[in-house]
Amino acid sequence: MATKTVDGAGDGTEVKNDAKNDDAKNDDLKSDEMAVDVTEAEDRTDDVTETEAETEAETAEEPAGAEAEGPSGVGQGAAAVVSAVLGLVSLTGGWIGTVAAARETLIGQLRTASNAAVAKQIKEVYGDAWHTTALWAGLFALTALITGVAVLARPAFGAPGRPQAPWIKSVAWAGVSLGVIGLLLAVLKYSDALLALPTTS
Repeated sequence: MATKTVDGAGDGTEVKNDAKNDDAKNDDLKSDEMAVDVTEAEDRTDDVTETEAETEAETAEEPAGAEAEGPSGVGQGAAAVVSAVLGLVSLTGGWIGTVAAARETLIGQLRTASNAAVAKQIKEVYGDAWHTTALWAGLFALTALITGVAVLARPAFGAPGRPQAPWIKSVAWAGVSLGVIGLLLAVLKYSDALLALPTTS
């Protein structure tokens, strides 16, 4: 009977020892799992921090790009408007052309004698003034044409990937069109093919 008791006691001790060993193993596993969770949480925190840093960097770069693009667009838009205005002036005439024509008329009157032939009087007084008006109109038209073409060709020599605003292209094409029409009319007027001087015969 005593032997059985001792054996039973020994079995109970071994069971308790096994239970303690299992608890220790469970504690180790829990510690490992907690360490893994802490590591994953730190990795996630690092990823979030890197993402926020990239977002802030992109946000900081956007205004700089907008400022760099702004002056270029403003300059091209102003040049396009100037081209259109010069083309319009070449068709309607400007005060420079008017003053130059009046000056030629005055010079013609001073150089022409009162008893000169009618054809010479017409040429000196009106013909030279008409040609001067056509010449100034042609200069305005040529300037408008060159300016408009320069605006349209500017993106090819600028920064790649920066498109030109549609309204700038439209205004520049208007300036080119008006310049071509004004230049054609100026040539026709200067060569007396359009609105020639009256003949005296």
